[in-house]
Amino acid sequence: MHYIFYVLALLAGAALSFEGAIYAELGKTIGQLETSFYNFFMGSIIMGLLWLFFGKGKLSYAVEAPKWTLLGGLLGVVYLTAIVVSVPFVGVGISMVAVIIGQLIMSMIIEHFGWLGSKKTKINKEKIFAVLSMIIALILIN
Repeated sequence: MHYIFYVLALLAGAALSFEGAIYAELGKTIGQLETSFYNFFMGSIIMGLLWLFFGKGKLSYAVEAPKWTLLGGLLGVVYLTAIVVSVPFVGVGISMVAVIIGQLIMSMIIEHFGWLGSKKTKINKEKIFAVLSMIIALILIN
């Protein structure tokens, strides 16, 4: 039953690789910051339409949400702009593996301490081995 979510996550990862390659190329034409702006501008239009026709929540409640939960937008800008800047220099593969390593390390720390409302899950030797394996993969891909 949960396998569909694994497939969705894999598809999201594939989409990020395409996005990185596409936007690195667009960045050569219109500029790197302009490319990030274009992404979020177009994404806002598309999400605005989806929200308008299919939204069920209460966007106005954002002012009542804990302020730290609103940092996602800032982190999205940091992520995408870093990809747009790094892909032309190191390539899509290395950029994506580096992103995954960063995600693994930070997710392990977040879960270890139970930060941001996550379930507490201790860092163990298997997780450390997995991250080290990814770092080795990054070196070998290079």
